[in-house]
Amino acid sequence: MPDGKAAGVPCVQLTADLSCGLFGSTQRPSVCASLAPTLDMCGLNREQAFATLTELERLTCPSA
Repeated sequence: MPDGKAAGVPCVQLTADLSCGLFGSTQRPSVCASLAPTLDMCGLNREQAFATLTELERLTCPSA
């Protein structure tokens, strides 16, 4: 996404099974590669991980 990804908008690289289509690729943006899979970030399961990401997007979304 050359102009960045807006909060709440799915990444264009997100696959049908909610995986990153660029994972392991040199084309993967550094901001994505810098997200460390820690308990704080990922929780105990996929649902907790997505809840954390959703909250981070909410907190960083520019005001309308």
